[in-house]
Amino acid sequence: MNKEALKIAVEAALDGEWDKSHKIAQDYSDVMANWLHAVLHKIEGDVWNSHYWYARTAGKQYEDFADARDELMAIQQVLD
Repeated sequence: MNKEALKIAVEAALDGEWDKSHKIAQDYSDVMANWLHAVLHKIEGDVWNSHYWYARTAGKQYEDFADARDELMAIQQVLD
């Protein structure tokens, strides 16, 4: 996992830069990157793809957070 790159990706997502964040997230395949990837597809409205990535997060679920921004903030806290 590249913690610094994922922090940049989370910041980009929080700033509404979905594409920038997605490009970073898809470069990694660890649990944290997969969680971020899942949230990005949730934001995009691609439920099937979001569930696909949640299945690769070692226990995170689509339903864990009602608000994607809150979930991004949770990812950010874990990375800090």
